[in-house]
Amino acid sequence: MRIALICKDKPGALQIRLDTRAAHLAHIETSGIVEMAGPFLDAQGAMCGSLVVLQVETMEQAQAWAAADPYALAGLFDSVEIIEWKKVIG
Repeated sequence: MRIALICKDKPGALQIRLDTRAAHLAHIETSGIVEMAGPFLDAQGAMCGSLVVLQVETMEQAQAWAAADPYALAGLFDSVEIIEWKKVIG
C-alpha cells in the first residue's frame, strides 16, 4: 500500500529543518520504503513542509517510519497527516 505523509513545519522552524536535513535524507535512503519525497515551498520559495510517499505493508509501518524521522524527532512539524494514497497517474 502507498501512504502519504503530509507534514507542515512549525512557523519559524526553517533552521531546525536545515540542521536536521542530512539525517532526514539518510533516513529516507536507508529505510528502503520511500517511493518519492520532497519539500513544500512557501511564497518566497523556502522549505515549509514535506510530502513523503511510502510503499509499505501496513499503516503501522508507515507510522513507525514517521515517528523515527529525524525531522519529527527534532520537533520540526506543526502537523503530520498520514493517509493511504492511491497512485493513478505518473
